[in-house]
Amino acid sequence: MKDLLLITPPFTQLNTPYPATAYIKGFLKTKNISSYQLDLGIDVILDLFSKEGLIKVFSKTIDLQNTSENSQRIFALREEYLKTIDQVIPFLQGKIPTLARQICSMNFLPEASRFNQLDDMEFAFGNMGLQDKAKHLATLYLEDLSDYIVESIDSDFGFSRYAERLGKSANSFDELYTKLSGGQTFIDEFTLDILREKIETVQPRLVCFSIPFPGNLYSGFKCAQWIKKNYPQIKIAMGGGFPNTELREIKDQRVFEFFDFITLDDGELPVELLCQSLDAPEKEALFKRTFLLENGAVVYKNNSTRPDYKQAEIGTPDYTDLKLDQYISVIEIANPMHSLWSDGRWNKLTMAHGCYWGKCTFCDISLDYIKIYEPISARILVDRIEELIRTTGETGFHFVDEAAPPALMREVALEILRRNLVVTWWTNIRFEKSFTSDLCYLLKLSGCVAVSGGLEVASDRLLQLIEKGVSVEQVANVTRNFTEAGIMVHAYLMYGYPTQTVQETVDSLEMVRQMFEMGILQSGFWHQFAMTAHSPVGISPEDFGVIPVKQEIQFANNDVDFKDKTGINHNKFSFGLKKSLFNYMHGVNFELPLQEWFDFKIPRTSVHPDYIHDCLLGDDQFNLKGNSKVVFLTNNVIAENRVKNKKSHSGTYTLLTFHLKTNIVKVELEKDKATWLMDVLEETSIQNQKKTTIQQLKTNFEQHFEDFELFWFSKPMQQLKENGVILSL
Repeated sequence: MKDLLLITPPFTQLNTPYPATAYIKGFLKTKNISSYQLDLGIDVILDLFSKEGLIKVFSKTIDLQNTSENSQRIFALREEYLKTIDQVIPFLQGKIPTLARQICSMNFLPEASRFNQLDDMEFAFGNMGLQDKAKHLATLYLEDLSDYIVESIDSDFGFSRYAERLGKSANSFDELYTKLSGGQTFIDEFTLDILREKIETVQPRLVCFSIPFPGNLYSGFKCAQWIKKNYPQIKIAMGGGFPNTELREIKDQRVFEFFDFITLDDGELPVELLCQSLDAPEKEALFKRTFLLENGAVVYKNNSTRPDYKQAEIGTPDYTDLKLDQYISVIEIANPMHSLWSDGRWNKLTMAHGCYWGKCTFCDISLDYIKIYEPISARILVDRIEELIRTTGETGFHFVDEAAPPALMREVALEILRRNLVVTWWTNIRFEKSFTSDLCYLLKLSGCVAVSGGLEVASDRLLQLIEKGVSVEQVANVTRNFTEAGIMVHAYLMYGYPTQTVQETVDSLEMVRQMFEMGILQSGFWHQFAMTAHSPVGISPEDFGVIPVKQEIQFANNDVDFKDKTGINHNKFSFGLKKSLFNYMHGVNFELPLQEWFDFKIPRTSVHPDYIHDCLLGDDQFNLKGNSKVVFLTNNVIAENRVKNKKSHSGTYTLLTFHLKTNIVKVELEKDKATWLMDVLEETSIQNQKKTTIQQLKTNFEQHFEDFELFWFSKPMQQLKENGVILSL
């Protein structure tokens, strides 16, 4: 028996659990509140995509005369699917890697329409490794089965969402309520069978549903409905990303036929108070940012004066109870960043709560999850990394920040290196000028493999209107620094921003084309601007030249329909932008005129063909930045005193040999300067936590010698800096 049951309803990701319940469970552990967590999404997928599950799928009566040829083919091959499914799922769980050869033989898996993409995929993926190719083929196999389920049995099914349309911009609760008033769907049967078993085992007093996305909403309500009917004594709460952004103005009392409480924003204190309210007299119960029904009306209770917990106080995420070895890795599309989302399991952590920039006009900067910025110390963060490695056995980490702060990333990287940890990590960033070549190299050494950031509309005018705080030139230089360090860069791209002209859309595409051609971007994704109620554009649309379409809000409120005063139909650019990006990501067709991607007339770009190239010509390597911290990254150095006997260069010198991971660097210095450098190297090494600035180094040097600049920018020192022996951060 547990106090709380924490549930993520179907569906989010196949390869790794959504972290919200793990965050809350880790916090509850610090308060000695017992809990059990459940990812219904992966449990339903594993039950559905099993031999027993597919028997149920194929036993459903369908009208073969009125189904597509594709569904007819899948039904005809049902025995082949039943034969192979209990091999494919363990393969995607990493349990039987030897099956890859069978899968790649192209005579093992039954093939339906998804396999028609294979010619394109060969172009898109090239010569993939055996395991990746087999994962991709197995993913197509599962998608064929998904297509069959959607067409023949349950049109709302999707691997990462369920009945998503019911939750998207649902200003009224009517359609969702009607759906919930009907019978169980095919997927509901799997979901509620698992829920029944867990409720009987855990026997919770309070069930908390984390609803991150619209695609989790219907299933969350359906589960709550079932609990209310069968276990009316259990209290039920909803929190998570969807209510935090969409349900801040909820008025419809019918919602509380399913849930007793809806909490907003950070969940730790609200959930703790809900636990306490179970034992308190109704009039004395305290709540934090909680909606409930009182005397037949929806009321918002925020009568607790306790402050929210600091990030250092919330504990380490706890993944106990989740079936970490049963998540499945899939490779769906030829986008290297998307493969990080779907392939492999990642522990999720946050470097800082909120966003340190907090100005972008398209973003929900008025809400606490963005507005309240609070970083945690690198030491605490790396303590949590080590604890998660111990408890999960996984060394992969996804920092789920809105935008990870560069200074904190630097300290985390140094702390990882000091502790000799081997981790692999990636995160979301802003393309700050702080990301110098040296910082990017340090991040790479600590295990960073990828970053994603918003280039948005690649137009300096619009970047200023967005208040992005970056320019196209700055983004180009930062992406170059990451790329040269060996870190993959993904850019979020936007079109259709208010006041954006057709010329600016074309010029933005040209900027993106040049960045891919220069090799400084490896991945990207275009999305059309959407106006949200809590962003500066949504709050003051008239300032941005848009006219909102007002709706009465009884239920959800986030995406707001609007009319752009420019009258431009931005939708028509969607296909061409995405098709061109697909080609650029694979290094082809840069030479094609931009007009080739569109079936309507567009203006010529006004961007110079060498614009990005010229942005990258700037060189500040001979600028001395006195406040930069100096770090020496290796102690693997051998010093040998030698004598030169040449007529023009006689005398003693020291040969310093640095043994790096992949190469050897040798430099010659005057003996006394080599001795000084060796002493400094020891003092400023990563293991020695003393932080020395270049100005302090200059002062020290000039106590013994003259002209620090001449020494610092000498050929031997440049050689050490270029090879990452010396970093200025």
